[in-house]
Amino acid sequence: MTLPLHVFGAPQRYLQGPGAIDAMGEYLARLGGSAALVADGIVMGLFGERIVAACAKAGVRCEPVEFSGEIVPEEVERLSALVRPMAVDFVIGCGGGKGIDAGKGVAHRLQRRVVTIPTAASNDAPTSKNYVLYDASHRLLRVEHMPANPEVVVVDTQIIVTAPVRMFTAGIGDAIVKKFEVAQCMGAGGPNMFGARACAAAGALADLCYEVLRAHAQQALDDVRAKRVSEALERVVEATVLHSGLGFESGGLSVSHAMTRGLSAVRGARDALHGHQVAYALLVQLALEQRPAGFIEDMRRFFRRVELPASLRELGMPNPSAAEMSVIAQGTMTAPHTRNFQRALSAADIAEAVGSIEALPPIPD
Repeated sequence: MTLPLHVFGAPQRYLQGPGAIDAMGEYLARLGGSAALVADGIVMGLFGERIVAACAKAGVRCEPVEFSGEIVPEEVERLSALVRPMAVDFVIGCGGGKGIDAGKGVAHRLQRRVVTIPTAASNDAPTSKNYVLYDASHRLLRVEHMPANPEVVVVDTQIIVTAPVRMFTAGIGDAIVKKFEVAQCMGAGGPNMFGARACAAAGALADLCYEVLRAHAQQALDDVRAKRVSEALERVVEATVLHSGLGFESGGLSVSHAMTRGLSAVRGARDALHGHQVAYALLVQLALEQRPAGFIEDMRRFFRRVELPASLRELGMPNPSAAEMSVIAQGTMTAPHTRNFQRALSAADIAEAVGSIEALPPIPD
C-alpha cells in the first residue's frame, strides 16, 4: 500500500525545568477558563493543591477529579461522567503513564483538549496523542488515538527527581528502543502513528535520543538517586519524554513494542513496567536484525549500568516454559507493529530470537 503523505505531529507547547508547574499558568490560560484535573489519590495529595493554585493564579478554575489508578474502559467512562457536567474547557492529566492516559481518555470522550503533567519520566506518553486501555487482568486491550497531540506538556524536573528510581530506568528503556524501531519502520515503509510515512525529522530525533542516553543516562541515574536536578538529568528527561515521544509517534514502532502484547500475557513479565518490557524486547529485535554478537553484548552491558533487564529472569520471569515462550511469540505476532520490519517475521522467528537472548551468559559485574 502506498502511503501518500509524510506527517509529523507534536504538542503545541513543551515546558521543562525545575518549577515548570508554577510557570505553566499563562500557557494554560490560553486554552480557556476552566479545567478538570485527573490524577490518582497519591498524586492529588502530593501535587493537586499546587496545580490548582497555579491555575487559579492565571485565572483558570481547576476542579480535581480522582482517578482509581487502573486505566480500564469502565474507569474512563466513570471519570467522564463526573467531568461532563463541569463543562470544562480542557482536561489536565497528571501522574505516571496511567494518570496521563486517564486524562487523555476523558478528554477524548468529552472532545476536549488535554494538558499533560508527568510526575515521573517513566515513558513518553505525555507528548503523544495515543493512550492505552487494559482489561481487568491488566492485559493490553487496545490503543486509542486522540485527534490531536496534547496542547501543553509540563515536565517539572524538581518533581521528576522525587519519583522512584525504577520509574526513571523504565523511561530510559522506553526511549532507548526508538532509534531501532523507527529505523526498521522507515526501512520497511511502514506507517507511523498518523497512518502516514515518517518525515526524516522523526528518525533524526530517535537517533538523538539514543545518543543522549548513551552519553548521559548513567550520570542522570546517579542524580536521580541523589534527588538532584542536573544538566545530565535535564538532557535525559528531554530525551525520554520529548525526543522519544516525537520520534516514535512520527517515526513508527516495530518489534520492541509489539512484544508487549506477548510479554503482558505471561506471569512475571506482565507485572514489569512498560519501559522494562520494551528494553528487553529490544535485545530480541537486535537478534532478529542479526546484529553482531559484540553489538548485542555492548547493549547488554549498557543495560546493566542503567538497571534495565537483559533476560526474562531479570524481567521477573525465571525458567519460562515452552508453553510460555509460545505465548510470548504468538502474542507478539498479533501486534501490527510486527509488520514494520524489513523482512517478514513469524512466531517461530520470535521464539528463536528470544531463545538466543536467553542462552547468552550472565553479564559480568
